[in-house]
Amino acid sequence: MDKGLQNPKPRPQRNPVVRSLLMTSGVISALLGFAGIFLPLLPTTPFLLLSSWCFMRSSEKMNHRLLHNRYLGPYIRNYKSGRGITLRNKVYSLVFLWLTLSISFVFSPPYWWLHTGLAFIGITVTIHILRFKTLHRDDNE
Repeated sequence: MDKGLQNPKPRPQRNPVVRSLLMTSGVISALLGFAGIFLPLLPTTPFLLLSSWCFMRSSEKMNHRLLHNRYLGPYIRNYKSGRGITLRNKVYSLVFLWLTLSISFVFSPPYWWLHTGLAFIGITVTIHILRFKTLHRDDNE
């Protein structure tokens, strides 16, 4: 198991209402994280981390399924272990980020503050993505 996944287990919630709320929140955040793979302005990893946090406190089985999911698990494991993201994911994210922002810029009302905000978001997210370590194929699971 990865070093980043060896944290002590939190105790599962015993209250059935709280447990149900955590399960529901975990499922919703996992769906949003999955959508974030395709929608560049929707963050994938934070939603998946929130989902894992909710599942750790409500269902060990669901957390295990999330962490070992073929598509979603690597986002969480690579983030927690500090390994980074692949060059392919960096390029994919940045291309779709700037494509989406460009379309928003063209079709938005011509307000200077809106265009400045879009540019600020683009630059900030670009810097954030570029600061991640690049995970090479042979490093990936």
